[in-house]
Amino acid sequence: MTILEQDDKELREVIARFQETAGEKLYFQRLLNPHFQSPDWDHSRIVFEMKDDFVGNLLYRTLHGGIIASMLDTAGGHVVVLSLFKKVKGQPIEKQFQKVIHVGSIDFRIDFLRPGRGTRFTADGWILRIGNKVAVTRMELRNEEDLLISVGTGTYTVGY
Repeated sequence: MTILEQDDKELREVIARFQETAGEKLYFQRLLNPHFQSPDWDHSRIVFEMKDDFVGNLLYRTLHGGIIASMLDTAGGHVVVLSLFKKVKGQPIEKQFQKVIHVGSIDFRIDFLRPGRGTRFTADGWILRIGNKVAVTRMELRNEEDLLISVGTGTYTVGY
């Protein structure tokens, strides 16, 4: 097994554990039903389907702004978690989770660029900067036609 294959296997395991834990423990995550499909340690990708519960405008059946914001925030937080896991790869699992347990949103800014029309959406997140205490991320939400719906910048805690 090459280093890349081993790294990919570990990334897939981390994503699966993250999805399982969020789905079991967090009601809001179960409601959103995000599918984590991050392609690498430095890029978060979350795919979700439109549901009737997500409609913000009944006439046009567009995504509610709160759902858009939640998915962007989730993508930002997830890429921070991935980045922290990348730093502690190979260490005991308890130590890995101790590193990521303190991740939390501090600040969030969103720009709604167009109505959230579509049936399937993808939220992507990237690290802009990560330090010992704070991480800053960039997020984008697109529909199945690859139209950019919204962008955001998030700041997250990464330690005390």
